[in-house]
Amino acid sequence: MISEQDKLIEIIRGEIEYLENVDSLPIGVNKSKEELIRLIDKKLPENGEDFTTALEKLSSGARSGLIGNRNPRYFGYVLAGTTPTAMAADWLTSVWNQNAQVFNSSPAASIFEEIVASWLLELLSLPNYSSLGFVTGGQMANFTAINIARNTVLEKNGWDFDKNGMQGAPFISIYCADVCHGTILSAIRMNGFGEKNIVPISTDPEGRMIISDLEDKLSNHKGPKIICSQAGNVNTGSFDFFEAISELANKHKAWHHIDGAFGLWARTSSNFSELTKGIDKADSWTVDAHKWLSIPFDSGMVITRHKDSLANLKKSRCAYSGIPDDSMRDGSQWVPENSRRARGFVLYATIRNFGRKGISKIIENNCYLARQLAELLNSFRDTKIVNEIHLNQVLCRIEPKNVKELDEFHRKTAQRIQKEGICWLGTSVWNGETVLRMSLTNVYTSSEDITITVNSIRKAIDYVLENDNNQ
Repeated sequence: MISEQDKLIEIIRGEIEYLENVDSLPIGVNKSKEELIRLIDKKLPENGEDFTTALEKLSSGARSGLIGNRNPRYFGYVLAGTTPTAMAADWLTSVWNQNAQVFNSSPAASIFEEIVASWLLELLSLPNYSSLGFVTGGQMANFTAINIARNTVLEKNGWDFDKNGMQGAPFISIYCADVCHGTILSAIRMNGFGEKNIVPISTDPEGRMIISDLEDKLSNHKGPKIICSQAGNVNTGSFDFFEAISELANKHKAWHHIDGAFGLWARTSSNFSELTKGIDKADSWTVDAHKWLSIPFDSGMVITRHKDSLANLKKSRCAYSGIPDDSMRDGSQWVPENSRRARGFVLYATIRNFGRKGISKIIENNCYLARQLAELLNSFRDTKIVNEIHLNQVLCRIEPKNVKELDEFHRKTAQRIQKEGICWLGTSVWNGETVLRMSLTNVYTSSEDITITVNSIRKAIDYVLENDNNQ
């Protein structure tokens, strides 16, 4: 009789075969939602099934609906896929099943988080006295940063948030680019603010805040202030002018937060760190590991130079958690979650696997390949690159002479590319126009992949031109 352990090994081997062949499989999903649902056993089982059957039904039901984001020609969103080291460490994390809530719930999780936190501060060249919390991703990281920013600026204006809450509190003005990331706006709202609190700042063609507009609007408002800037615009890859913003923040006693989900990693590269000049002068930062570090979802970080602000994020403590000890890291002290996955294990293994030089090499390779991609696309007779290639983001506008509905043409071209499955990219809207959007973050992407991608895009453009009678 085959043991459960042998059965598990057999299932793992099957998934390893999937990973080995992922580069040759279609990247996109070609089945409709209805077709995908029909592949899944949806009936609630009356009696339990053995784990082999349960896992086989999961795998067979999910496989046709999986996006191949590990493929080196996947350029959608800002997803980097995973590496064998990260996947294995993530599997170990599940096997160990540690709750990184407090030190006593998992001393190992606590110690590894502490080590990784110090590594990350060193890698990102941020103040070594900063505090760092491990969260699910950019949304929760931005939520946490704006939460502690809110409490701190209120305190500096004589208002005790912990005692009085938001009712009757001084009005807080929050300044952010008119093209800031949606997680910033969501974080603002989830922290109890409304539209009136948000002060949009005009931006240049690359999405960077115009400093003169920020300065004028800071001068027009009294009371507590929070500024949210960005390292790596999600469309153009541009970086705000951090030194000038931090100077204004100091002048107006504002908290300066930087959303650096992927752009903050530029600090690890000597060739691209200039983009982040002055970033270390801010009050808080966010960054994701499931982007350029190729770590499985979900892995994000929130960082602040004001250790006490983050340490006081949560005032309540469960009675069963024990007496707090400053010499022992309680992971939940620095983040909204209580019970939480031990995210430090995968980060530790991944950083050891890449090393400082390896991380820098990944960033630089993707950025150089983005330039190659832009140059090749720009050589087409009917395309143009509409952004400066600051980092790893490429925006392409297609303008065939006889096409009237250009926005729809872009959407159909992207759909054709996705259906063909050679590469994967999506659309976005920039400066009022629909564009093809490509994000390069995969450790395995090569120059050959760029050539294959460009040919696939050209083929898709020609196909839509020849076969769509509605242009």
